[in-house]
Amino acid sequence: MKKGIFSLLFLILSSLLFAQSPELSTWIRNTTGGTGYNGIPSNVQVVQYSTGNVYISCTCIPGYSIGPWTGNPNTPSNQNFVFKITRSPMQNTGNPTTIGLGHTGVWSNGVSVFNVSDAMSYQNQGIWNRNAYYWEGSGFDNCLGHPQQQGEYHHHVSPTCLYNDADSLNHSPVIGYAFDGFPIYGAYAFTNTNGSGPIKRMTSSYVLSTNTTRANGPAVNGTYPAGCFIEDHVYTQGSGDLDERNGRFCVTPEYPSGIYAYFVTIDAALNPVFPYTMYGTYYGVVQQGNTGPGSGHVTITEPTTVYSDSTTAIHEINAQIKFEITPNIINEYAFIYFDPASENNIKGELYSTQGRLLQTFDFMQPSISYTLDFTKYPSGNYFLHLSSKNVSRVEKIVVVK
Repeated sequence: MKKGIFSLLFLILSSLLFAQSPELSTWIRNTTGGTGYNGIPSNVQVVQYSTGNVYISCTCIPGYSIGPWTGNPNTPSNQNFVFKITRSPMQNTGNPTTIGLGHTGVWSNGVSVFNVSDAMSYQNQGIWNRNAYYWEGSGFDNCLGHPQQQGEYHHHVSPTCLYNDADSLNHSPVIGYAFDGFPIYGAYAFTNTNGSGPIKRMTSSYVLSTNTTRANGPAVNGTYPAGCFIEDHVYTQGSGDLDERNGRFCVTPEYPSGIYAYFVTIDAALNPVFPYTMYGTYYGVVQQGNTGPGSGHVTITEPTTVYSDSTTAIHEINAQIKFEITPNIINEYAFIYFDPASENNIKGELYSTQGRLLQTFDFMQPSISYTLDFTKYPSGNYFLHLSSKNVSRVEKIVVVK
């Protein structure tokens, strides 16, 4: 009898620890319907998880005030992102994956992490690549972020409004995750990698070159000063706390057994220091769907649980499908948006009045917008059947052309 009770307690405790692990509890979830820039829902809308993965649904809009962006004509917009973070990150022992352009990770508030580059180089030769902080920094807002052409608000450097970057007395929190699943910490950590020693600001191991000339590039001068190009910075092992990726394997409060962790780097005056975030190549294995063209819209193809920071291991079933279809009069396309309080892993099936199946959607998720294409169908009535393991609904749709 006692053995059975202890086994039950162990299972409950294990479930609690599993559900409260850092890759779940780190995210700043929007549980109040709060909005940010231009009235867009802010922070992380939904966190879902399975045994192996965490799925982050976010708008890429933070809860704090952003803008203006001097000289930048772009406007932040709702990106409707779904990112996938592995719960068991592994070192890549093969060919490392280059940290490319666009989003390279996601901050804890659902805003994108971008790398050091502004995607341009001297005379477009791809040799002397431009340092985004130097060339675009004057257009960053007070939180050191800005939007790109498609409206994706992001930070190339330490997101100063996300955490207290002046707190040099305490170990910084996890402020995001790279797409290889390893955590990104703020600027301060234990002196020693074994978790001992006083808290100190982590220092980069990149040193600014003293050369006055650049092979196949411009001379160092007022137009192209030292530091304006990425290649002006030389990795010098042992000159700082961090490795060539701007990380190290170390003990942290969230990972007492140790983990590889990236750090953001700043100086004593809280100014960003090259390479700012993770750099060069990912330490770990990168999952597909987060990077490359069309990335950030991962399709969830496994059963998941919606994360809650409840202290109980028992999850209530939210047996409802809450959604909105726009516009009111449909001509070519209809857009269906699932409320954050809706069921997850919804299956959608669009039928004609004759009962013919026209379109199927698998694993539809709350807080995400989906498109129904009516361009090939005539005017008339259609029926959208939505179902999950707990509940189902049928919605009539009228198309007028």
